[in-house]
Amino acid sequence: MPAGLRPLFIFIVAAFAAVFSNLPQHAYAHEVRPAIAELTFAENGGAVLKLDATLEALLAEIPPDVTDTDDAPQAELYDQLRALPPSELEARFREFLPKWLAKTPLNFGDSAAELNLTGIEIPEVGDIESARNSVLTFDVTVPAGVEQFTWAYPNEYGASVLRVARPGQELQAQFVPAGGSLGPLEVGTAAELPWYETAWTYLVSGFDHIVPKGLDHILFVLGLFFLAPRLKPLLWQVSAFTLAHTITLAMGLYGIINISPSIVEPIIALSIVYVAVENIVTKELHPWRPVIVFLFGLLHGLGFAGVLAEFGLPAGQVPLALISFNIGVEAGQLFVIAIAALLLFWAFNKPWYRKAIAIPASLFIGAMGAYWFVERTIL
Repeated sequence: MPAGLRPLFIFIVAAFAAVFSNLPQHAYAHEVRPAIAELTFAENGGAVLKLDATLEALLAEIPPDVTDTDDAPQAELYDQLRALPPSELEARFREFLPKWLAKTPLNFGDSAAELNLTGIEIPEVGDIESARNSVLTFDVTVPAGVEQFTWAYPNEYGASVLRVARPGQELQAQFVPAGGSLGPLEVGTAAELPWYETAWTYLVSGFDHIVPKGLDHILFVLGLFFLAPRLKPLLWQVSAFTLAHTITLAMGLYGIINISPSIVEPIIALSIVYVAVENIVTKELHPWRPVIVFLFGLLHGLGFAGVLAEFGLPAGQVPLALISFNIGVEAGQLFVIAIAALLLFWAFNKPWYRKAIAIPASLFIGAMGAYWFVERTIL
């Protein structure tokens, strides 16, 4: 290993140890997470809807395509709302509730469901740099004789996850992209979505987690690209990365391994720093590079697993959803590489490529990785 990389390697090893201490979780501090809806049907014909959502994002009307709330035009209002005590935030939301109910995502047949808000659980103000999720509880009137329902969370409120619980049956879960819908679904009995709908939904989710929402994963892949834009060495690295994150994605979802995001996310940031610095201090792809990429890929896979675990997987279609999500992730990574190659193919063989393009780009990538590491561990 080049002498220039040894201090960084030692730093990363030390950071692994430091991150395993009790650090606050900032992995998703500025990300708008999907709303988690759980619809429970009772034996007497009624139902209860619980919605786990970031009320501040709803009230501020953060657009669904925003990946970091600090970049949203409503960032100042959003931060002000996060600082409100529960009683004041509840009052603000009750004023907003009629607007939300006017776009009720739950429908029975051709009619919007009748929802009656029965409870709001809002955590106390803690670290205002971290998102605060609240839980809304609604009594749902299920019309007599209606056998099907649909779920269509409004596009402006972002993505959602619908979990459905029926008496005596296993909980079902399905991720719904912003503006998407589910249904018609059966009220009384569980009915799996057609396999192609599940496959497409999770493929889109995997792609979306890379482009546009996975800037850290995008920069890691670009870091691999800038050192070795030639096809064969690039494929070696991407293959190692793909194999690694496939392994830990599956292990994380099946509960074989479970590591907190407060550990995984800072190390993902360090992986970006390492790849960027290696691009700067060395001109060649050394044999250890795919091995290191594989190790970091294991951590990226745990990050993907955390996303899918939060969304939930459809009962009876777990392998299909898992494979589809992974294909979506790979499609997103290949899309990033293809765009970079199309933009820069003319410069690959130029004598100034490394100094004028690869090194400046790697400096930017490394700086972003260092910023994320600090943000996810200290800020």
